[in-house]
Amino acid sequence: MADDAKTYDPPFYTDEELDALYERDPVEAMRISRRQAMMLRELEARAAASTGAPPPSEAELRDALERARRVLLRDGGDLELVEIAGTVVRVRLKGNCVGCPRSVLDLKHVVERAIRQQFPQITKVENTF
Repeated sequence: MADDAKTYDPPFYTDEELDALYERDPVEAMRISRRQAMMLRELEARAAASTGAPPPSEAELRDALERARRVLLRDGGDLELVEIAGTVVRVRLKGNCVGCPRSVLDLKHVVERAIRQQFPQITKVENTF
């Protein structure tokens, strides 16, 4: 656990510090900003998972997935719920999503976002083939 603490204990830069760094080295500023955003999301997920909130019921989860499904259906994709394993939800992307290079982004930015907005205790959404 001490190693995890080190992983999430870097100095966080303020917006002003990142702006100043961006003037000197824009690539480094973007890298740091992206890493900070990822760490903050992970910390928020861990905090939400540690609240002890029970996992959502299958019916509640299907309702949240239906919103994401409507977005995917616009491009010929689809999804189905495979299982809820603790704080991890497994889905199967179908239709045009199979083999699509954007499916990874859709899983993260459409499906996971729809689920985690309603259920912050869910830490991860995975695609099962």
